[in-house]
Amino acid sequence: MATESWVAEALYPDWGQRFRVLRELAHVRSPFQDIRIVETSSHGRVMLLDGVVQITEADEFAYQEMIAHVPLLAHGAARRVLIIGAGDGGVLRRVLAHRGVERATMVEIDAEVVRLAREHLPAIGGAAWDDRRARVLIADGIAHVREAEADSYDVIIVDSTDPVGVGEVLFTDEFYADCARLVGPRGIVVSQCGVPFMQAEELRTTTKRRARHFADAHAYLAAVPTYVGGFMTLGWSAQDAALRAHDARTIEHRAGEAGILGTTRYWSPDVHVAAFALPPYIAELLPRR
Repeated sequence: MATESWVAEALYPDWGQRFRVLRELAHVRSPFQDIRIVETSSHGRVMLLDGVVQITEADEFAYQEMIAHVPLLAHGAARRVLIIGAGDGGVLRRVLAHRGVERATMVEIDAEVVRLAREHLPAIGGAAWDDRRARVLIADGIAHVREAEADSYDVIIVDSTDPVGVGEVLFTDEFYADCARLVGPRGIVVSQCGVPFMQAEELRTTTKRRARHFADAHAYLAAVPTYVGGFMTLGWSAQDAALRAHDARTIEHRAGEAGILGTTRYWSPDVHVAAFALPPYIAELLPRR
């Protein structure tokens, strides 16, 4: 009789989750991190980096739709989008679903993440890899934002790991200052800020740093089942607070113009608006002005 196989996540020392594994598809040690892709009975294919779940086929739509559609529709006229990280291609696919996007530049430091995602998670990136508007760079995101010209992007999406290891440099004052320069007074930067029930300090610290460079440093919510601990927060950074104050009718109109209305499974105009309403236990982590 075959031995039942499980993979346990290594994010928290005292609490976690595990998946029953049907088969292992890849296990590679890149120059940056340990990458593992397994096929599970409950969540389809799952990618783990250094033992931490990054994405699953079952619920990737919740995170990807919210990190991509919210800033693009809040902006309303985003043509140039920078994606840092997101080597699985899911954010790239959602960004390119917007008709008005002329160029989506994705900067991923680890070529192995992209290679393995294209081979083993083809449905997540879909046809985005071959879209003529996509520019995929295997490069350091820190260097890219440092060297890019001012006002060169309308929206920046930072889909990084938590602020440890390879992702740590994407949570610094220098990085946020460069992002502010790149998007200018009308641009928006979003970034993952962890699950505040378990990672409160991550949201508190990163919001304080973002507030030094953006007049409106806030957060919004997405409920992603495999990011255990309740709501995931996405950091919101802009100079104009009005960008996160549109009503559902405005967002619905923009979504129709963009061509994404009726194509989503998590995002909707009402969810977009409601995502900025924070429970008190999360709101108290943001700096008061």
